[in-house]
Amino acid sequence: MKPAPFGYADPTSLDEALTLLAEDGAKVLAGGQSLLPLLSMRLASPATLVDINRIPGLDSVAVSGAGVRVGALVRHADLLHHAEAARVQPLLARATANVAHPAIRNRGTTVGSIAHADPSGEMTSVLALTGGSVTVATPGGPQTVDWADFFVGPLETSVHGPAVVTEAFFPALPPRSGTAFEEVSRRKGDYAVCGAGVTVTLDEDSRVTAARAAYISVGLVPEVHDLTEAVAGRTVAEADWAAAGALARTLVDPDGDLHASADYRRLLVGVLTERTLARAAEEAASR
Repeated sequence: MKPAPFGYADPTSLDEALTLLAEDGAKVLAGGQSLLPLLSMRLASPATLVDINRIPGLDSVAVSGAGVRVGALVRHADLLHHAEAARVQPLLARATANVAHPAIRNRGTTVGSIAHADPSGEMTSVLALTGGSVTVATPGGPQTVDWADFFVGPLETSVHGPAVVTEAFFPALPPRSGTAFEEVSRRKGDYAVCGAGVTVTLDEDSRVTAARAAYISVGLVPEVHDLTEAVAGRTVAEADWAAAGALARTLVDPDGDLHASADYRRLLVGVLTERTLARAAEEAASR
């Protein structure tokens, strides 16, 4: 199918974009890799697309000791190859490498993916797992929204009215911590049937003090689960990662669909949790 007719505007400032977005049926266009398929299937029919690609200052990646700030026009591919961002928060490169195909990563934006709020998207889970936030430009000024307050349902956020998500902030990986990310899909580049991103933190004696996980295609919104109780106080070699995987299976409540049953997704949660926690712990020990 082809999209329904729509208007097009390409503002050169945030103020101009917000004025346009105040009109009924206006919608932001950044990379368009999530939006355009919806238009083509007529699952979305905006009156006007407000293209923000000409607005200056939204295409930068700022790295500091506190974390990584990703602008609204930063492409997945740019973030994937940003060495400093990967050093401060390794989950960014690890998750971005799993986003669709190279052609989509070259055009799609990380912040756009987050604003799309698809629970099957990699970057929504990374924002949750890292305890990140987004900055939203509104007519009343910029607002910072924590990840837990941002996602309210599938393809739905708490942002209403004229607004533009201008950046996402991913806190830095804590000391003596490691990360891992893995997903299972029917074909390379497809949406994940199930995916897992994890972090493990060790104390000075190399014993586990924290183990956390977030999953893809499992819940209606990103969820972060604390699995520490299954492995707390154990060394990397002693930790029972299978027990952590078993605990994770009891904490999730996936739905089934034509790609996978709920039971299969729950099984994958356990398998991926065990694998990724073990790798993350080894990385934490090496740091």
